[in-house]
Amino acid sequence: MTDETDRTPREERIELALDLLANLEHETLPLPAVVDRVETVTTDPTLVRRILDEAELRGILEREEGRIRVRRGGYVSFERQVVTRDGEFDCRRCGAALSTGHFVRLDAGELGPFGSSCVRKVLGRE
Repeated sequence: MTDETDRTPREERIELALDLLANLEHETLPLPAVVDRVETVTTDPTLVRRILDEAELRGILEREEGRIRVRRGGYVSFERQVVTRDGEFDCRRCGAALSTGHFVRLDAGELGPFGSSCVRKVLGRE
């Protein structure tokens, strides 16, 4: 029997990306927008594909004609699940230098840092 602490870093990234997909704000998104969000966790094309396949297998999303429909999930609460920290960071989405990083706390782990506008884009608020 495998304990959650026995997961590899690759498996941890998969779970983090799946958790992010399950919490997207929009019900439907074009495939490139979904890939943009997954790439905040990994830019490995093989792993991105595996994450999308696994999300479909687990019922998190379904694909139809170039669009992705999120089939379940909740929404990230900015007040409870997005925390800020001061320091020297690079945004995981756009690469910009940040003095304040926004981090998203998901069940599978923490994702970030992001700038204030990128965290909104990642979560589907913009």
